[in-house]
Amino acid sequence: MFTDRPVAKNRPALVVSSSDYHRSRREVIIAAITSQVRRPLFVGDHFIEDWRACGLAKPSVATSILWTVKASMISRKLGAMPQGDMLGFQRALSRALGL
Repeated sequence: MFTDRPVAKNRPALVVSSSDYHRSRREVIIAAITSQVRRPLFVGDHFIEDWRACGLAKPSVATSILWTVKASMISRKLGAMPQGDMLGFQRALSRALGL
């Protein structure tokens, strides 16, 4: 969960930066997560199959909308993305970024 406003409204996000990145910077690269589940998904989106394991309140989509935020903006860890969903998101993100 993170927020960038004085009146906090926490939003879920997926940390996509590595431990090496975190050791060298005070920022974290995150991917937006939305509960606005739409069909068909946009390029770069991945429907999170096991959204409950991620600690999410309802069905959600990990998007290729990336932000760099200060590590201090992250308030807590909700859960962990299961391996199958993480691989699906990696494929979607790679497609969106042309990697």
